[in-house]
Amino acid sequence: MATEKQFVALGHSGSEHYAGLETFPNPGVSRVEMRSDELVAVCPITGQPDLYHATIDYRPGDLCIESKSLKLYLMQYRNEGVFCEALAVKIRDDAADALRIAVDAVTVTLVQKPRGGITITATT
Repeated sequence: MATEKQFVALGHSGSEHYAGLETFPNPGVSRVEMRSDELVAVCPITGQPDLYHATIDYRPGDLCIESKSLKLYLMQYRNEGVFCEALAVKIRDDAADALRIAVDAVTVTLVQKPRGGITITATT
């Protein structure tokens, strides 16, 4: 019997097991949408926290993203100074790289929760 790939993060508590965006073989889906309201980064100018609703939508080829590794991936931005627009592009590029698909097969939408009365939505 063939053994399945062992996930580094799945089944372990805490972020010390983070090993990047992990993937598994696509079981036959044509589209995947993953959402999180736990993405936090900081403004690179003021250092104030920016809270986001993130949606990652992709058309998988041979691979799909494992959700716990995505959660840990998003958590790594909590102390990063980055603008919303640049963060959307970074997440898109990293997801496409992990999935081994073209960036145009991945759409990332970040909705920054209002700060200073302004909401920002950045879509790749």
